[in-house]
This record gives sequence, structure tokens and C-alpha cells, in this order.
Amino acid sequence: MSVQIAGRMPTATRLVTWLRERDPDLAATRRAARTAIVMPTLFALCSQALHSSTMASFAAFGSFSMLLLVDFSGPMVERLRAQTALAVAWAVLICVGTLVARQTWLAVATTLLVGFVVLFSGVVSSLLAGSTTALLLAFVLPVTTPVPPSQLFDRLAGAGLAAAAALPAVCLLWPRPVADTLSAPAARVCRAAAAHLRTDAAGLGGLGPVADAAQRRAAADRTADAGAELRRVFDTTPYRPTGLSTTSRAVVRLVDELTWVSIILADRPAPTDGPPACDPAARTARLVAADVLDHAADLLTDMCGDAGPLRTSMERLRAIIAGMEKTSTTRLPADPPIGDSPAEIYAFIATLDPSFRAQELGYAVLQIAGNVELAATAWQRPWPDRLLGREPAALTAPLALARERAAAHLGPRSVWLHNSLRGAVGLGIAVLLADLTGVQHSFWVLLGTLSVLRSNALNTGQRALRAVLGTVLGSFVGAGLLQLIGHHGTGLWFLLPLAILVAGIAPAAISFTAGQAAFTVTLVVLFNIGQNPDWHIALLRVQDIGLGCAVSIIVALFFWPRGATAAVHTALAEAYTDSARYLVDAVDFALAHCTSAKTLDEPVRQSREAAAAARRLDDAFRTYLAERGAKPLSMADMTTLVTGVAALRLAADAVVSLWRGCGPAPGDAAQTDAHRAVLGAASRVAQWYRGFAASLSRRAPSPDPVQLHPESAARLVGSVRTDLVDGGRQATATAVRIIWTRDHVDVARRLQPSLVAAAQGRGGH
Repeated sequence: MSVQIAGRMPTATRLVTWLRERDPDLAATRRAARTAIVMPTLFALCSQALHSSTMASFAAFGSFSMLLLVDFSGPMVERLRAQTALAVAWAVLICVGTLVARQTWLAVATTLLVGFVVLFSGVVSSLLAGSTTALLLAFVLPVTTPVPPSQLFDRLAGAGLAAAAALPAVCLLWPRPVADTLSAPAARVCRAAAAHLRTDAAGLGGLGPVADAAQRRAAADRTADAGAELRRVFDTTPYRPTGLSTTSRAVVRLVDELTWVSIILADRPAPTDGPPACDPAARTARLVAADVLDHAADLLTDMCGDAGPLRTSMERLRAIIAGMEKTSTTRLPADPPIGDSPAEIYAFIATLDPSFRAQELGYAVLQIAGNVELAATAWQRPWPDRLLGREPAALTAPLALARERAAAHLGPRSVWLHNSLRGAVGLGIAVLLADLTGVQHSFWVLLGTLSVLRSNALNTGQRALRAVLGTVLGSFVGAGLLQLIGHHGTGLWFLLPLAILVAGIAPAAISFTAGQAAFTVTLVVLFNIGQNPDWHIALLRVQDIGLGCAVSIIVALFFWPRGATAAVHTALAEAYTDSARYLVDAVDFALAHCTSAKTLDEPVRQSREAAAAARRLDDAFRTYLAERGAKPLSMADMTTLVTGVAALRLAADAVVSLWRGCGPAPGDAAQTDAHRAVLGAASRVAQWYRGFAASLSRRAPSPDPVQLHPESAARLVGSVRTDLVDGGRQATATAVRIIWTRDHVDVARRLQPSLVAAAQGRGGH
């Protein structure tokens, strides 16, 4: 016996290893195992004990939907709230589908409306996006099987049993670990960036040993690698991984912010003849920012940890940055003369470069830390607040945020809007076709339509072929099993859990085709339990799935057949255009602030428009990555183009933050050459980004990057030395902020060569 066990163990180990490689964290296996226990149990209870085939069908498909098609994340209380909301939505959709099913025109019209609302609502939250198939199944089942209203109670009772069983199942049957997919990689970026900051700080201001080039390069590589991994995890999730809860919203903001920090740390301005003397506060700011990032990483690793150290280090960093703005004025003496050569002019501006870069990093780190603190505070809420959905103070109320996200995608170029309309039209045509043809089990037609309709005609056609192939294979297997089992119906009861288990695991572990085959076998077994075995039902499923696939292909050919490959370039163009406009408005707000306390209304509006364009780009990029086939640009190049949008938008955020709360400057600061020089530089940079956006949308050559303008820099320096000084001939805080504003604009300029290289397919090589 021991020899036999020893011989079997390697096979079992290899099976588990194989499964873990194809099903990370065994997510699909966990869902399938739960469903394989609950679904047959409920089907047996309703069909054998309660003798209601209607209840049995809705209990079976309800448990299939609520356990296999969804897997909510977050703390257990939030999962139970989501499961409860899904159950309520199922009840509503069953009622609607049952009431409209008997009139074809009404059923088609309602399917169009419900299909669009359910599919489009996914843009609001990843929770809704991940639930769309489960929600549509709740409507598809009743709308394709017209019955008298008297049977509505049995349908609701079956779905209610499924919901009642799903709640304890997600708690007790192999519960999902409480983890966030972004927290761990975000923590790694924080730690790598902290180490990078400490390496950069070594030797600044003549304090401590100077890190050699190899050490700095190694620290930069570790930060870049960690940032790339975070971006990969974020971009390759099927939906934008954010909900309406404060924790999820705060964590997802970290992706752009940590990407921006990585870009800042990798950025190096053009060297001057000699490095300027460093403000000691700039070195201290780097070290404290590193401490802040380490504390943020601690909280991301354990959201239940103490946020006190993070808050303390944040307050210290704020104080250092505020003090650095004051001490930086002493580094811009107005009296010593300088020459007119570009090297001398840029050397004067570079006097503030270490302090500017410390201020830039400090602002970015404080944004990161603020979001981590907010996420941890929301995570640590008492369970009654979690249960009732009470959130701590957030940037935007959930309902207002939902409206804002939905409104951002109501434009004609939104890929999400395209997919929602395409899906709704496909389902509507499928309902009409199923009614006109009078096929048996017509909901299979809609399932076929829903399962293969993708963002372009080519992908839809390929998936349709795989769906039909899988269905044919499953039909042969199912028919063979029925012939083998014959009239021994008890055997089907033992076969049902195994079929469900394989149907749940196969799509993730093997392929979509294998999943279709396993699902077909499951339905063949389910519909033959308690009946005389009929292998013809397998052939009917092939017919119905074929009709559904045909509908999908036709719809895909007529509705945006090119998919996201074309749309992603349009989304990039819009995002760069809106972000460039925001940068100019931010600079205009900053410099107008010199003479009057200009309101934030316009910059806030432009910020929202730029953020909305970035979200549309994010959704188009995900669809682009999910599409099969050759890509015109490499993954590295496309990622560079996408992250460039975030860097440009957050640079504008930094400009607004720099001047927010500052009172008007004395004199006519807004009329100085410094004002005009910085605004002119911002206009040139923004004009380049608009031209770059146009080249992306037209697939044309990119414009040449903007070069330095020594004449403009000379006017800026001259103005700072003559107009923006106090009575003691010392530069003012306004002068420092103007030069820092110019530096933010220059960061956006220095980003241009890497974007041109990426657009031409040379950035990833």
C-alpha cells in the first residue's frame, strides 16, 4: 500500500503544479469547487424534494452565476454586501424578463435596454464589470422562456435558494484570500523608490559618501523594474481594478502616481558646466521622502497596521518642503553679474535644480502617501460601517463619482460605449431570432452571442469558431456519456459535480474551446437528469450556439469592426490633447496668481477632462491588449505612450499644487518677462503635444521634440534678477515658484524624445 501511495504522489504533485501554473492562486479552481458542491445540491433539492422543474432550473443557473461567474474581492463583509446586491439584481431582472417575454417586440426592446445598461454600468466599477455576465444571465433565462406570470414565484424561489446558499458558500467553502492585486506590487515600487532616493541623496551637499554610477544605475533599474511590474499587473486585468469604495479608489490612484515617481527618478536634465551647490534641505527632503515611502509600503503590505508613523513622516516632509521654498530664495542672488552665454544662463537656473527636484519628488510622494493613508483608514473601518457602506472622507462622493465615470464614456469615441452598444444589439437580435425560429432552449442562442462577441470582427469570428468547435466536441462527449450510462439516471447525479468542476476550471487552465466543451457536457447532463436520456439535445445545443455565433459575427462586422487597435490611437490623441491643454491652463493659473487670487474652477475642470480622457485611454488600452493578433507597436512602446499621459497630467497637477494657497505677489509680477517666458515655454510644449496627438491619430511621423530656447531662458533670468526681488535685492518666493514652474514645464519637454521613439517603434529596443 505504501508503495502505491508513493507512486501516486508524484502524479498528484505534478497535477497541482500544472494547475497552479495555469490557474494562479487557484482562483478558477476555488470557484468551480464551490459550484460543484452547491449547484447539484440545490438542483436535487428542487427537482427531487420540491418537485419543481422551474425552481430547479433557476436554482441551478442562479448558483452557477453567483458562485462561478463572479468572485468578489475585499474584506468578507464587503463581499457579502456584493453577493446580496447581486441577488437583489437577479430578482429584479427575473421579474422584468418574465413580464416582457410573451411579447416579442417588447422582449427585444427591453433586451436592448437592459443589455446596454448592464454592459455600460461596468465602466463605473470593476465589481459591476466583473458581474455583467452573471447579471445578463438573470435576464436571458426568463426572457427566452415565456411562461405565464403565475410561474414567476417559482423562478424567484429558485433564485432565492441560490442566493441563500451563495452567502455561506463564499464564507465557508474555500474563501478567497483577502488581498488586493495592486497592493503588493505597489509596495515593492515604494520600497525600490525609497532605496533610490537614499542612493541619490548620498553625497548631496557634501554630506556622506557619494554613491558611484553603478550603485545609482542599479537603484534606478530596480525602481524601473518594480514600476513596470506594477503597470503590467494593472494593465493586464480584464477591467480597471477599481470600485466605488474609498480603498479601491485610493489604491488604483497609486498606479499613475508611482509610475510618475519612476519617471521623475529616471529623468535627468541636461548637465551644466558644473553641478550647483546643493541646498541641504533638498538632501533632507529626499531622505524624509524615502521614509514616507517605506511607511507607505508597510501599510500597503498590512492595511491593518498603524498609520501613525506615515502621518508623522508626511508632516515632516511638508514642513521641509515649505522651508525649502523660503531658503531657496537665498540661492538666487540678484547682484552678482552673469554672462549672456546659454551655459551661464542655464547654470543660473540650475542653481535651484536640486531643490526643484526635491520639491517635485516631495509633492509626488505626498500624493502617494495621502492615498495610502486614505486606503488604510477605509480598510480599518469597524464592521458596522463596512456593512452599511459608510466611507471615510473621500475626494468625491461615490454617486457623484459614478456619474462622472459614466459621463466620461458617453462620447462617440469611447471603446466601452462601442462594446456596450454592440453587445446590446447582439442580444436584441438573438432574442428576435430565437423567437422567430422557435428553437428549443433558446437561451442557448443568447449565451452563444454573449460568449463570443468581442471588440472587433476578426476576434469575434475566431472566438465563434472556437465556440462551435468546443460545443461540437462537448456534444460528442455528452452523447457518448448518455449512451454509456443509458437509463441508469443515478449515474448522471454522480457525473454532474465532476462536469461542473471541469467546466469551471477548463477555460482558465486549458482553453476557451475546452471550456465550451465542458459547459456543453454539463448542460447535457443537467437537462437529462430525471428524463429519458436523449443525445439529440447535444445536437440542438450545436444548432443554438451556431445561431448565436452567427449573430455575433454579423453585429461585429457592422459595429466598429476594427476594434481597439484603431481606437487606442484615437484615445491616446485625445488624452495627450486634453492633458496638454490642462498643463497650459495650470501654468496660466499659476502666473495669474501672482497678481490676483485666481480661482481653481478652470484648472479643476481641465483636470477632470484630462482624467476622463485618461480613463477612456485606459479602457481602450485594456481592450487592445486583450485582442489577439499582431500589434503594430510592442508592449513596451505602447506602455510608454500610455504612461506619458499620466506624467503630463500629473506635472500639471504639481504646478497647480505649487501655487494653491499662495497670495498675490506685490508689484506687477504678472507683467514681467519671467511670466511671458514661462507661459511661452508652456505654450510651445503644449503645441508639440497637440501635434504629437495628431500624428498618433493619423499614424503620421511625430514632430521633432522642442529644443531649449536660450533667448526665453535669458529673459526669464533677467526678469528674476530685476523684477522679482525685494528691497534687499534678494529674489522673492514668487521668483522661486516661477522658476520651479518653468522646471515642471521642462520636465514635460524632456519626456518628448522617449515618446517619439515609442511612437516610431524604437522605444522598446
